[in-house]
Amino acid sequence: MPITLHQAIIPSFRQVLGGVRAQVDKAESFVTEKGIAAAELIEAKLADDMWPLPYHMRSCWVHSKLAFDLAPTGEFSPDFTDLPQDWDAMRAMIDDAQQALDQVSPDTLEEIAGEKIAFVLGGKALMHFTVSEFLLSFSQPNFYFHATTFYDILRMKGVPLVKRDYLHAPRVIGS
Repeated sequence: MPITLHQAIIPSFRQVLGGVRAQVDKAESFVTEKGIAAAELIEAKLADDMWPLPYHMRSCWVHSKLAFDLAPTGEFSPDFTDLPQDWDAMRAMIDDAQQALDQVSPDTLEEIAGEKIAFVLGGKALMHFTVSEFLLSFSQPNFYFHATTFYDILRMKGVPLVKRDYLHAPRVIGS
């Protein structure tokens, strides 16, 4: 049985965003319990040439909410102007993405799947896709990369996370 574009992306994005939100809660509890400044985690990077934690949070938002918002316009330009600087701002960003994903219509997504969309950076169209190619081969891998990097930074800093914290609540028969 073939699946729709909506089925291929939205439920999994919602699942992983749920995990990221729970990771934020664990990170906040960790710094409180250990008496560590929140900035020690929030400013952390995996490597010196990588972005810090808030960038990865914003990237999850960009490649979920913003990607679906802009897909019908035919032009996607990432927006990193509002990096969350505390735990509450991170939770708000995740909640915003979750609410936006709830509004994505399966029928509308299927209707625009074959339409063209350009990845625009600095006013230049750098790549051209169909909406389905863009979502499946660009936004979806970016979303998972940044969600994983978010998890990895917190693990590296000692937050007691396990794989289940990333996976969150898998969709199983009967649930």
